[in-house]
Amino acid sequence: MTAASTERPSLDARMVTFELGDRLYGVDVRAVQEVLRGQPLTRVPLAPPGLAGLINLRGQVLTAMDLCERLGLPPRPPDAPEPMVVVVRVDGESIALLVDRIGGVVDVSDDNVEAPPDPLTGPTPHLIQGAYKLEGELLLALDVERAVYLPQEVIRPGISRAEVG
Repeated sequence: MTAASTERPSLDARMVTFELGDRLYGVDVRAVQEVLRGQPLTRVPLAPPGLAGLINLRGQVLTAMDLCERLGLPPRPPDAPEPMVVVVRVDGESIALLVDRIGGVVDVSDDNVEAPPDPLTGPTPHLIQGAYKLEGELLLALDVERAVYLPQEVIRPGISRAEVG
């Protein structure tokens, strides 16, 4: 995979929304392949932070990303309901994003977007493209490509980029 572009969502975009904790996030509907209820997850030993494991989706093995980890949010409590799955397409690959709750599809406009407030982006402001003002809430637009991109350096801690290939 390549590093993500820095483009903001286009004017009058449609966003698929989901919740992580008490925050509302969205991704461009064109990147979403499907939305699913929780799926069995196979953990991967020594996986880097953010890589939750693998999901078998009708015979296709998908990488599952823990968005709480990637966004620097507190981990899900052990007694939390099983995460929901948003399957996105990035660089021709399907990736599963683990989220707390699925929202809906909303229309947004660049007329209502601004830089997100620092406290909402936490330690990962580069993963948020902007904040859309909706009625009664703020929608944080997630840069899907950057959110699923894991630099080569974290594939295996202690292994250099040259050794990874």
